[in-house]
Amino acid sequence: MKKSNLLFNKKNLICIFTILVLMISTELKTEEQIETKIKNISLQLRCMTCQNQSIYDSEADFSIDIKKIIKKLINEGKTEKEIIEFMVDRYGEYISFRPMMNKKNIFLWLFPFVLFAISLIFLTLHLKNNKNA
Repeated sequence: MKKSNLLFNKKNLICIFTILVLMISTELKTEEQIETKIKNISLQLRCMTCQNQSIYDSEADFSIDIKKIIKKLINEGKTEKEIIEFMVDRYGEYISFRPMMNKKNIFLWLFPFVLFAISLIFLTLHLKNNKNA
């Protein structure tokens, strides 16, 4: 058998074809995973040019640019938390749909519980007054 035919016999062609298919499917799976991560992150971020629309849902130039930045950061190996922190540092807390738990907005997190406690106190006092009357 000639040396040039060794590369193109049936067994080698099947192996080469299988390797190519596996490489392509792995690449597609990785691209799908990246797109899923982009979707998850961009759903948590607010478009700065639209009225309370997520980056994912918006087609504004700002949102398209943010999606590109998110993809770049994912390819650099950044985590979801790091990417969101980067966006908050760059654009302010308004870009995040969920307020961060920090000293500046602890009131946002505690106010509902304080309001509930005060309401319970007034309800208890009101019920005691009605019971005594």
